[in-house]
Amino acid sequence: MTHDAYVSRCEELFAVGGFAQVRKVAEAGLDELGPDPVLYRWLGLAHAAEDEDDHDAEAEKAYEAGLAQSPDDLGLLVSYLELCLRADAFTYPGRSRRAASLKDRIAVLAPEGSPEAVRVEEALSWAGRGYWQDVREKTATARAERAALTSHSAEVAQALDQGGQAPAHPEDLRAAEVAAALELLAGPWRAPLRFMIRHRAAAYVATFVLVFVTNKALVLSGTVSYSVWGWIWYVPLLLADAKLRQARRLARERVIAAMETRHAETTAAAS
Repeated sequence: MTHDAYVSRCEELFAVGGFAQVRKVAEAGLDELGPDPVLYRWLGLAHAAEDEDDHDAEAEKAYEAGLAQSPDDLGLLVSYLELCLRADAFTYPGRSRRAASLKDRIAVLAPEGSPEAVRVEEALSWAGRGYWQDVREKTATARAERAALTSHSAEVAQALDQGGQAPAHPEDLRAAEVAAALELLAGPWRAPLRFMIRHRAAAYVATFVLVFVTNKALVLSGTVSYSVWGWIWYVPLLLADAKLRQARRLARERVIAAMETRHAETTAAAS
């Protein structure tokens, strides 16, 4: 298989979160084609994306192996810098200290305004943020995830109103997410969850009212002096959201499997 084919497969799988599959493809490419900075970079990125200590160590090995063969490769240098900037200075002092030398090396090789120089500035800005900046970043991430879930809910609601979903390409992630949600929400016992997803805004308003009324009624009746029991009304909504999250995970697995099947068929046809 060609170098471009290996890189293309890594890009496709990485885009849908198939990090383990990216590592498999990159390692296969390195075995077949020999040392290559681009494949080493994809191998390192696929490890670093897991955001775990063991994977970070493997990412570092991949970057160092690549730089041993191609010491001036900007893709490797910038990716390695991002990993080092993310490292905890107390737990991994060596990795953290390497950020300075990598930054200096990139400054020599990357012209001002180049994509690599921009990535370095973004990484340095991220690494130098304070506590409140970190809180704001996490809040923004949570909002983005919530917005994605709301958008997914709207698409599922539309499909429920239409009585199903039109056929779609097996690698269409958004369509796969809707299809998986329809499967997980099928059956008479899940009718309340389907109703809440179809009327999401009204369900949240009604639930808030029920929470307030329940807590107020319990306090006024003298049953309790302070009540949080009303929050139990949110359980059905949380269950509905959990189904949507499960559907998104399932859809991602299916899309990755579809890509791997296509890759295998392409390889077999070329043999």
